[in-house]
Amino acid sequence: MTYTFKFEKILNLKEREKEEVRESYRAAVEKFEDIAQKLYELLKKKEDLENFQTEKLVSGLSVQDIRHNQNFISNIEKTIEYYQGLVIQARNRMNWHEQKLSEMNVEVKKYEKIRENDFNRYKEFLHTSESKVLDELAVMQFTNKRN
Repeated sequence: MTYTFKFEKILNLKEREKEEVRESYRAAVEKFEDIAQKLYELLKKKEDLENFQTEKLVSGLSVQDIRHNQNFISNIEKTIEYYQGLVIQARNRMNWHEQKLSEMNVEVKKYEKIRENDFNRYKEFLHTSESKVLDELAVMQFTNKRN
């Protein structure tokens, strides 16, 4: 008599779904990191340009160059605002996938706990059955010895 878990197929399905959600979460984290890296690079570029402009102002800079740098900084700031929105969206998406992953983990653990409890009942049933068989054998041996 072998043990078979009655919800094995469901457990396997839930584990596959969990892996899919884990992969989606990993992709969302990767996307967030990429966008955050681009935002960091833009912020760094803006900071470097502002430092460059400050240094040039000390040594003298034409009005045309100042305007050009200000336009460039203004464009970078618009791009930074755009990427900040993307970072927020990516973070929200990543958090949503993380929440789904944790829900799937809980669901899989429930089925694993059910399987564990079911297996323990199965072992108890086997132990009880073996005890009954041994008792019956002992009674039969005892009656055979008496006859």
